Amino acid sequence: MALSEWTSVFLGEAKGVLHGDTWNLEFDPSIRANTPEPGWKEYISNTSARHKKPKTDKHLMFNVMASKRLILISMMWFLMQAPCSAFTVNCSEPNQPALLKALTPLFNLSSIRPVMNTSTSTNVNISFIIYGILGVDEKSQLLMTYLWLYHKWINEFISWDPIQCGSDNITLLKKNLWVPDIVIEQFMDDNEAPHVPYVYLYSNGLVWESRPARVVSSCNLDIYTFPFDIQNCTLTFNSYLHEKEDLDVSLETSVEHIMERSRHFMTTVGEWELLDIDAYKQRDNDYNEVRCHIRLRRRATLYVVNLLIPSIFLITIDLFSFLLPPQSVDRSSFKMTLILGYTVFLLIMNDLLPTTGHAVPLLNVFFSLCLALMVGSLLETIVITNLLCGSVKVSPVPHWIQVLVLQILGFLVFLPRKAKNSDMEQNVAVIKLDAVEGPPQEKGPVVEDRVVQELRSLATDVQALRLQVEQQQLDGSQSSEDWIQVGFIIDRLLFGIYILFISVSFITIIIIWHNSYSQ
Repeated sequence: MALSEWTSVFLGEAKGVLHGDTWNLEFDPSIRANTPEPGWKEYISNTSARHKKPKTDKHLMFNVMASKRLILISMMWFLMQAPCSAFTVNCSEPNQPALLKALTPLFNLSSIRPVMNTSTSTNVNISFIIYGILGVDEKSQLLMTYLWLYHKWINEFISWDPIQCGSDNITLLKKNLWVPDIVIEQFMDDNEAPHVPYVYLYSNGLVWESRPARVVSSCNLDIYTFPFDIQNCTLTFNSYLHEKEDLDVSLETSVEHIMERSRHFMTTVGEWELLDIDAYKQRDNDYNEVRCHIRLRRRATLYVVNLLIPSIFLITIDLFSFLLPPQSVDRSSFKMTLILGYTVFLLIMNDLLPTTGHAVPLLNVFFSLCLALMVGSLLETIVITNLLCGSVKVSPVPHWIQVLVLQILGFLVFLPRKAKNSDMEQNVAVIKLDAVEGPPQEKGPVVEDRVVQELRSLATDVQALRLQVEQQQLDGSQSSEDWIQVGFIIDRLLFGIYILFISVSFITIIIIWHNSYSQ
């Protein structure tokens, strides 16, 4: 007989028995299977002997003790059968209420691992579906996902005939059965998903548990290539308490099947896209575990439209501001307006940039370089304006600046050093011409007056003084022109650096974007 039948028969017969009544137990000698230890019949018969004397307090106490001992020994006999075979459930009717009634005595075994031999490990098959990717917290290094978890294992204590009971499965409360303590090792927060209190129990002892989980797991995020980054996060499924000798965790289905079902059921179409899932069984430590690697790719269109394109527009406008003539247009006010606008743009879009102390994204470096170039161009414009509007009494250009800037950099940016002004040569030629011509020849027999000769001499001296003053002015203006030439060369050099920076940045962005979508 099964344990449930023994229990129901024994409790049914004991309801109407008084403490003073005697027991008369008879056993079928034909029962051979699962024979208990020898001598148990004699022990029970001795402790429940008939008493024909009148009922006294002494006899009453003895019979009560005998009755309790009988119940205890009977239950011990039931438990002695457990290591030998499963408890076969016999239903009185082919319906689920009768099946539930027959299973009720077995709910007391929910606190122990459902194996006949304690040296046998319980095989737990797990599977999951990624129902949604809720987000990534770069600052806290967290990945938030919504999963459907599936666990299957065998309860060796339970089996029944589906035809006799009218069903091959039944839904039961989790608290009535043993449930494995499978957890995710990287869990960092409470599971806020709805609680599912039921499990499926099948006629062969198979238990199937299905529940949702809002998983907030730790993940080592690498955001250097933001917003074209690809993240690889790990979810480790293992037992919190049982070692590998007690619990064997394995993956129920193939990784391809999990990936296919996840893409089919995923409802979130947000910032992150599921690329691939890889899983394998780890046996190196004391606990059997299943490690799943989830590869995610960020959808970069939002960041390209809101961050990169406006920044490129502003830096391009600053680039074309070099075409404005510094002699007639105040370029400094225009550049200051651009810097102010770019700063406001970065403050507004600061929420879109990831913040973490682990690494600095390449996009942040790009924004910093853009701002640095704008500030550098403003300083260069101030220098040129000062040279153009400054006094002519400036010190001559140092020799090393003449070599480095006027000769080398001027040749590289196609602004060679200008030739000196030819006015000096013309003035020298005039002086020489006057010296050669000498005093004018006498015309006719009339001799010029002495006054006319003095006037001619005075005019020559005034002309010499004028030429000397012009020569001094020419020397001062030559130094000023050299400094202005230095400013023009630096302006052309910064213009070339702008073009090179924008070209390299554009090509780098295209390459990184292409590589992220080619994986």
